[in-house]
Amino acid sequence: MTTRTATGPVRIESRWARPLQVGRYLLLFAFACFFLMPVYVLVVTALKDPVQVSVSRMWELPQSLSLNGFREVWPKLRPGLVNSVLLAVPVSIISSVLGAANGFVLSKWRFPGADIVFPLILFGMFIPYQAILIPMVRTMRDLGMQGGLDGLILVHVIYGLPITTLIFRSYFAGISDELIDAAKVDGAGMLRTLAYVALPIAPPAFAVAMIWQFTSSWNDFLFGVMLTSKENWPVTVALNNIAGGQQVPFHEVMASGLLACLPTLLVYVVLGRFFMRGLMAGALKG
Repeated sequence: MTTRTATGPVRIESRWARPLQVGRYLLLFAFACFFLMPVYVLVVTALKDPVQVSVSRMWELPQSLSLNGFREVWPKLRPGLVNSVLLAVPVSIISSVLGAANGFVLSKWRFPGADIVFPLILFGMFIPYQAILIPMVRTMRDLGMQGGLDGLILVHVIYGLPITTLIFRSYFAGISDELIDAAKVDGAGMLRTLAYVALPIAPPAFAVAMIWQFTSSWNDFLFGVMLTSKENWPVTVALNNIAGGQQVPFHEVMASGLLACLPTLLVYVVLGRFFMRGLMAGALKG
């Protein structure tokens, strides 16, 4: 509530304002604790000695810290981690660059049929993996790309183009048309305008697209198990093999799960400051 005095407006807080604020923070803290419970179990179980691990005692803190679980799973998980890095990094970079080119052309370089091309590209976002799995496997086999990481990279790049195109089109829509016109007056064509005008001001959009693509390709299991051979399996397949026996070694599963999620966490930490900026730019400018 606000009242006005001779010296100016003075804000008078309601007696319920402070309790409501405290209650709001307590509610948010409760929600945070609820969603972090699986993370707590993951970390605590991974750091326990194997003899301390059981379902009935999963909430208990470890009596002594142990890295035995990490030592046991590292030889099994390391090839999958390497394969996933070799998969996710090229996928993130290539699909983001191609999405940036598509988004720039569709937002600033109008051409006949642009209003038809963009919805057709977005349509790819709504095609489920299962619907195209069989023809995709046959296509990769006919091209001689089944079994290796190159075919899996190609699939994820193509499947990621609709979302990266949408991200960059929404972002580039906020660029002033006068800036593009000035580049044209200076003699810059489409590619030079993209390279020297659009891309240098698009790090937030790149952060959003690369985080999305890195997470999507890193977490993929279906394409990884169907399109690659044993030596090229990504980390998700290795995780499934560790947890897929008759008797589940919980300390190994939790340790491998913690190791597998660290790269994506690192990507969010490094690019996180651009992430929300890019999302808000796309939401407000699109």
